[in-house]
Amino acid sequence: MFQTIPRALWLDGNGRQVVQWPIEEVNKLRKKEVGIRRKTVKSGRVIEIKGIEAAQADVEVSFDLSSSLDKAEKFNLSWSDPQKLCGQKGAEEKGGIGPFGLYVLATDDREERTAVFFRIFKEGQKHVILMCQDPTKSSKRTGLYKPTYGGFVDYDLRKSGGKLSLRTLIDHSVVESFGAKGRTCITSRVYPNFAVGSNACIFAFNNGAEDVKIIELTAWEIKKPLMNGI
Repeated sequence: MFQTIPRALWLDGNGRQVVQWPIEEVNKLRKKEVGIRRKTVKSGRVIEIKGIEAAQADVEVSFDLSSSLDKAEKFNLSWSDPQKLCGQKGAEEKGGIGPFGLYVLATDDREERTAVFFRIFKEGQKHVILMCQDPTKSSKRTGLYKPTYGGFVDYDLRKSGGKLSLRTLIDHSVVESFGAKGRTCITSRVYPNFAVGSNACIFAFNNGAEDVKIIELTAWEIKKPLMNGI
């Protein structure tokens, strides 16, 4: 058992789903801040986010996919199980748009890494967004349970102008991610062997065929919260 970050919940404006987002008090844990703006992540490339202790961090990133939406892979209607699909199409399998996102709790050589990413498909005139959290490379330790989790994101990329956001909170061995402002949320427990403490790194990555633009990425170190006043 592990405790997740406290969240606020409310009904989305479309009335179809519950949205989840970390409570405002979590922002008070933010310390040192670094960021990048208007960067393009080329196909097959990574960008390291330097300057903070990445084992305990809060990362918010906004992507611009507007120039490549027509290049999305065709969605197969038989893909009804997003978790299974994330397992089949992992973080390293090249697609049209995606997989792209973040490697967190990663070693500098990325031999250990937990991938949080999106993959975009096209179904008729609409787009299907798959969000995955893939810990299969999270640790060099053997015998660990490392399931991949996933969900479809109920979000209209056309209406948003091709903009898509991701927030990921890292707390040593817990990774919590919120896609499209909390429309899809995934939590994983991971057990890195080498990507711990000051050896942990964060990367933005793109393993899709199309380049992905980062509008803005901000990452903060976060401090340990007070527990019962201690």
